[in-house]
Amino acid sequence: MADILKIRNSGPLVGRCTVPGDKSISHRAVIFSSLAEGRSYIRNFLDGHDCRATMNIMRAMGVAIDEISPTQLEIDGVGIDGLREPDGVLDCDNSGTTMRLLAGLLSGQEFVSVLSGTAQIRGRPMARIVEPLRSMGAQVYGRQGGRYAPLTIVPGRLEAIEYEMPIASAQVKSCLLLAGLYAHGLTVVHQPGPARDHTERMLISMGAPISALGNTTHSERPQSPLKPMSLFVPGDISSAAFLLVAASALSDSNLTILDVGINATRTGIVDALSEMGASIRRRERPHQGGEPVADLIVSGGGLQGLEFGGGQIVTMIDELPVLAVAATQAEGRTVVRDAQELRVKETDRIATTVSELKKLGARIHERPDGFIVDGPTPLRGTTVDSHGDHRLAMALAVAGLIADGETTIRNAHVTADSFPGFETTLRALEVEVQALDRASYNE
Repeated sequence: MADILKIRNSGPLVGRCTVPGDKSISHRAVIFSSLAEGRSYIRNFLDGHDCRATMNIMRAMGVAIDEISPTQLEIDGVGIDGLREPDGVLDCDNSGTTMRLLAGLLSGQEFVSVLSGTAQIRGRPMARIVEPLRSMGAQVYGRQGGRYAPLTIVPGRLEAIEYEMPIASAQVKSCLLLAGLYAHGLTVVHQPGPARDHTERMLISMGAPISALGNTTHSERPQSPLKPMSLFVPGDISSAAFLLVAASALSDSNLTILDVGINATRTGIVDALSEMGASIRRRERPHQGGEPVADLIVSGGGLQGLEFGGGQIVTMIDELPVLAVAATQAEGRTVVRDAQELRVKETDRIATTVSELKKLGARIHERPDGFIVDGPTPLRGTTVDSHGDHRLAMALAVAGLIADGETTIRNAHVTADSFPGFETTLRALEVEVQALDRASYNE
C-alpha cells in the first residue's frame, strides 16, 4: 500500500486482467452468512479495509470466520438470533456501508451496541437511517440528535413500517430490510428510483422472506433458518470502471476485464461510456449468488461529451470522478447533474474532483449538484492528492495514464480500500507506475 504513486502515459492498454471482488457484495456476504445456519463458503472476497471492518465486527459478535486465504472465507453462521453482545465499541473504520447496514441489523438485537469509526465516517450523515429506524421503535442515539456517529443502539421492540425513501439509497434500503427481519409485521420500503439490489438478491437466494416489485421491496421475519451459501464474489464494476475509462480514452486499446458483476443497478458507467462512443462488449458468464456476470471487452476510440442526470446518476454514483476524467478527453461539453450525493461521500467528491483535475489542466467547473467539463483537453502531469478518498485516488491515476509527463498522487495508499493490488494490475498491463512510501519520496 504505497503512500505515493508516480504514473506516466504508457500508451494503449492491451491484454486481459481481473479486478478484486465486488465491495458491496463482499460486505453483504459476510453479514448474511453470519445470520445463516451452517457453513458458508465465500471466494474472491474483497480483502480491503472496509470489508475487513465488517468481518471484524461480525467476529466480535461471536461469528467464527476462517480465512483460508485473504480472499477465501469459511463462515459458520449463528442463525438470525445467535449474535452475542460485543465486549466493546464496534469499529466500522471508514466504511459507511458497514455502519449503515449494521445499524439495521443491531436494532433487532437484545443487547446494547455502539458503532463508531474514523473521524471521516463520524462526519457522514446518519439521520437518513436513524429516523426510519426510530419510526420502527428502535432506540438509536448519536451526536447532534442522531445525525452523526458514534451511534448507540439499545434493545427495543421493532414494528414494521411503510417507508418512502426521499432519495434512492441502497444503504438505507438495506438497513431497513435488515431491521425488517426482526420486526413484527411486513416492512415495506419505497424508493423514488433504482438503487443497488444486492441485498434483495442475496437474501432471497438464502431463503429470506424478501420480495421486490419495481421500486418497492418487502421484508419480514423468516419462519425458517436462512440457508448458508457458496459464493464466488464477482469482480467489482466500480473497480473495473477505472480500467474501462482508461482504455476508452487511450487510442488503440483492446482490454478484456474478466468476470465482472453486471447488475443493472451498477452498470451506469458502462452505459455512459457507450453513449459517449466507447466500444464495450459483454461476454456473458454464469450467474453468482443471483448476480449476472460477464467479461467486458473495451476498445479505445473517440468520445463525445453528453449530459447525465436523473435516474442515471444513482447507477454510477461511485464512478462519477473517473467519468469526469473521461469527459476531459471527450469532444464537446459533458454535464453531470443531480449528483449532490457526491458531497457526502468519503470526501466532498464534487469539490475534490474539480480541484484536483484542474491541477492537471482540465477545464472543469463545479456546480451545486455536479460539474461541467469541456473537452478535449490535453492533461499535464503534476502533483495531486487523493484527500483520503480511494475513488479519487484511482481516478487521478487514470488521468495520469492520459496526461503528458509524470503525475504524482499523494495519499495513494487508500486505493487498497476497494482495489488492493491496483498498481500491480497496472504494471501487468505494462503501465509505467512507481509505488513509493512517504519516507523515500523526495519532492
